Amino acid sequence: MNLNLSQIRDITIGAVRIEKIDNGIHFYRFTKQQEELYKNRRDDFYKKTFATSGIQIRFFTNSQTLFLRTEITCGSSRTYFAFDVFVNGVKIDTLDNFSDINMPQNYTTLKLPHGEFSKKFNLGEGDKEVCIYFPWSVSAVVKELAIDDDSFIKPNKPSKKMLCFGDSITQGYDALYPCNKYISKLADMLNTEEHNKAIGGEIFFPELAATREEFVPDYITVAYGTNDWNRCKEEEFTRNCKDFFNNLNNSYPNSKIFVITPIWRKEMNEIRQFGEFKNIEKIIENQAEEFENISVVQGFEFVPQNENLFADLRLHPNDNGFEYYFENLSKHIKDIL
Repeated sequence: MNLNLSQIRDITIGAVRIEKIDNGIHFYRFTKQQEELYKNRRDDFYKKTFATSGIQIRFFTNSQTLFLRTEITCGSSRTYFAFDVFVNGVKIDTLDNFSDINMPQNYTTLKLPHGEFSKKFNLGEGDKEVCIYFPWSVSAVVKELAIDDDSFIKPNKPSKKMLCFGDSITQGYDALYPCNKYISKLADMLNTEEHNKAIGGEIFFPELAATREEFVPDYITVAYGTNDWNRCKEEEFTRNCKDFFNNLNNSYPNSKIFVITPIWRKEMNEIRQFGEFKNIEKIIENQAEEFENISVVQGFEFVPQNENLFADLRLHPNDNGFEYYFENLSKHIKDIL
């Protein structure tokens, strides 16, 4: 039984709109207004708005099989991708373009094929909960999604929503499997719907925080700073940070906001026009302190200073690095809540 557009809309979370174009179903994590902001801001950032980070399909069914056919196009500087399929909270399989090769420790520069991919998944017998995590690194169009004929399908959406702002690490760089990115792990822990607005390479962008979703998020996460240190002077960063928090608070005055300061990066002791890397954390804390609904979480030590925990050996956690990130972050979030 091929699922139609209406059925797929009913079981999708993390997308602000879903459209059928030609023979494919497209999933969008940014509103049209937000896409227009990035279209005018930077071509590379605009391209990344179409990556499917944070999008999931979640449903109950008694189907014993699931078939997925997808069309993959560019959505970041990374070419690898994966769909993760879970049954009753346990990962059973993936659809990816790298499992048939020996991945080097630094796999970030690999050039892997895009195009059409498909796979049939065995879900097992009986009633079950199915979750499909979409890739963070590419734009994934669903060409076909099918379950067994005469089986039932029922949506399984969390009651709460989490709006997630950030740079490449929040978008997902460089988790091989999307279920392992820290922000998806946090959303799962809080049983919330992840709406991911992160863009690789981004800095505090006040205009983005001024746009409003059609929903009011229960939680908001903000994780910028490492690119700001590379690209901004201290005065510009302070202004952007202040304006971002002001706009975000004006847009969502009743939402609980967690601001995560940058993790360690290997070249943090190099000279930048901004000044010392450690000052990023101080400025973020100073600009956030006037807002009662903002809690600042110090992230510097979330991932140990070990190159083996970073896919590019310097900045972006790999799956093991993200596990450390999540475990440390989750302890702070639990304490705050």
